[in-house]
Amino acid sequence: MEPLQRDVTANGLRLRVLEWDGGGRTTVLCLHGFLDSAWAFFEVGPALAAAGHHVVAPDLRGFGDSERVGAGGYYYFTDYLLDVADLVEALARDRLALVGHSMGGSVAAQYAASFPERAWRVAMLESIEFDQPPEPPPRRVAAWVAAVRQARGRPSRIFPTVEAAAERIRALDPRCPPATARALAERGTRAVDGGFTFRHDPLHVTPSPFPFDLARVKAFWSALRCPVLLVQGGATELPLPADLEERRACFADARQAVIPGAGHMLMRHAPAEVARLLLAFLSGG
Repeated sequence: MEPLQRDVTANGLRLRVLEWDGGGRTTVLCLHGFLDSAWAFFEVGPALAAAGHHVVAPDLRGFGDSERVGAGGYYYFTDYLLDVADLVEALARDRLALVGHSMGGSVAAQYAASFPERAWRVAMLESIEFDQPPEPPPRRVAAWVAAVRQARGRPSRIFPTVEAAAERIRALDPRCPPATARALAERGTRAVDGGFTFRHDPLHVTPSPFPFDLARVKAFWSALRCPVLLVQGGATELPLPADLEERRACFADARQAVIPGAGHMLMRHAPAEVARLLLAFLSGG
């Protein structure tokens, strides 16, 4: 099932949205991870829609076909929360479930904690394992300034063919099936002089000036009152933090699942199993 593609203005930016409409009154808002796009859900979305759900997946700001920030702008994490709040107002039906992968899971959880009256369920796919070593704020800001200046003056990497872009996906994610890599490369690149380049804004690859604050993130997790599904890839490439069980304990109502053989990009590795777990969760299982 090919999705309907449309543009929605959220937080002043034009965001591209994919929509698989199963006709139901439950909207499942799917949020992709870092350096990814809405097409991350191209195999999961149709399965959810076939069960009667209204499924929408946006390209987050500066990713895919969504608008980039203007001159002088940057991508701060809280920007995504306002974007999602506007998307929910524009697109969501009677009941809202949020599904997020990696960074998208963090966005989903923080939105749901901030607007508990709107969020019915939250599924976080490989989203609570992330960690970052502490770094003095002055050093981090200096590194951020240098990285942004470099990114603004550096052209995007160009691949001679779509096949070469697909090979790059598989080089970074060897578990990704070749057909999936090809489909993502076709949808995730744009033609430029000399070949093809991935659609994300180069500013995304720069380090944020604000370090990862686990205490702050845990405060959001602890504020969640709706049921939460935590899904982990059994072969994830992420180094699991020593306090993983403490993180899981932050959630008042959490269900856990592990997909054997799947890595961090589990929607590529086991889309049918991801869809099965989500459907069971959305049906009350």
